[in-house]
Amino acid sequence: MRNFAQKNMNFSSNLGVLRLLALIEGISYLALGLTMPLKYYYEMPMPNKIVGMAHGFLFIAYCIMVFLVNQDKKWNLKINFYAYLASLIPFGTFVADAKIFKKEQEKEVTA
Repeated sequence: MRNFAQKNMNFSSNLGVLRLLALIEGISYLALGLTMPLKYYYEMPMPNKIVGMAHGFLFIAYCIMVFLVNQDKKWNLKINFYAYLASLIPFGTFVADAKIFKKEQEKEVTA
């Protein structure tokens, strides 16, 4: 079981933390899509306020982690662009995790 966890997501590195943040930030982005109708159609602003603040915090944390991992990995401009762009697009952080972060972490495990 431990080998599976090490192979798929190792939280002991900045890259592992970035992968976790990408997942949580993506979920919070989707949650905003659920709370927006509550705010505007049903006049229930509190769920949107809570999810919005959490999403804002996670967005900033994600961007900071992309910066920190870039300092470690020395990513090129293209990878940086897509990693930051992913935070602005729904489902983007999930794609960035699958296409960029997971592959980078697999390189760490095999090295």
